Amino acid sequence: MNIDAYLARIGLHHRPPPTLAGLTELHRAHLLAIPYENLDVQLGRPVTIARPAIYEKIVNRRRGGWCYEMNGILGWALGELGFRVTRATGAVMREVAGEAVVANHLVLRVDLEEGTYLADVGFGDGPRDPIPVAPGAFTSDGFVYRIERADGDWWRLRSHANGAAPSFDFHLDPADENRLAARCDELQTASDSHFVLNLFCFARRPDGTVLLQRGRVLRTVTPAGYADRVLDSAEDLVATLREDFRLDVPEAATLWPKIVARHEQVMAQQAGAS
Repeated sequence: MNIDAYLARIGLHHRPPPTLAGLTELHRAHLLAIPYENLDVQLGRPVTIARPAIYEKIVNRRRGGWCYEMNGILGWALGELGFRVTRATGAVMREVAGEAVVANHLVLRVDLEEGTYLADVGFGDGPRDPIPVAPGAFTSDGFVYRIERADGDWWRLRSHANGAAPSFDFHLDPADENRLAARCDELQTASDSHFVLNLFCFARRPDGTVLLQRGRVLRTVTPAGYADRVLDSAEDLVATLREDFRLDVPEAATLWPKIVARHEQVMAQQAGAS
C-alpha cells in the first residue's frame, strides 16, 4: 500500500498536511474522484473491511466502494499522513430502526487543533467537507445539513432535503472491529439487505451529485432540486456506469433482468401505497 499512489488516484500530487485545511482538501478530492458503489455485492463478489483488499480494489483497479471501503481507505490514508484518526461506529436510520442497525456504517473521527471533526466519504450524498462535531445546521456546497445530539453518547447527522437517506447516527468511541466485520458480511448476504436488493451508485460533481437508484433511475441532484432519467437497457446501464460514475464494469449488464424486476416491484409497491 502506497500513500502517493492513493493520492494520485484522487488527483493530488502532494501530501496534504495534518491540518484542517489538509483534511478538507483530501476529503473533497476523494469524493470528487472515487464513486460510492455496491457493484461487487450485486455481482456476488465478497467485500471486506480489510484495508489491503480495499486498496487493491480502489487504487489499483480504479473502482469505488461502499462505506466500509471508502472510509476504510480514507482512514488509512489519514493515518499515513499523520492525522489523529479513529475508526468510529455509524448507524444509518438508527432513529427509526434502533440498535438493529448499529455498525451498518463506518465513520472517521479526526482530532485537530480546532476540535473534533467527522470525516465521512462513505454516505453517498453526505457533506463534501469534514464537519465539526457540534450541534447546529451547516451548509456544504449549497446543501443544508444538521448535526444534533441523539440519545446517550450518540450524535445524529440529518441529510439535506433531497438526500438519499434522511439521517445516520454516529458514536465517537473506537469502533468494535469484529462488529463492523460481521455487519459488513450481513449486509452483503442477507436476502432483505438493501444492498443485496438494489444497485446503488453515487458520484460527486462540482455542482451536486448524480446517483443511480435501484440500478435503473439516474437522478441528478443540485441545491435547486433534482431530475430523473430511467435507464432503458443493459447497454444503457454499462454506458451510464462508465460515463457518469467512471466505472468500467461491463459485466454489470448481467444484472439488468434483476434490476428491471426490482424497479417494477418498487413501483408497484409505491402505487399500492398511494
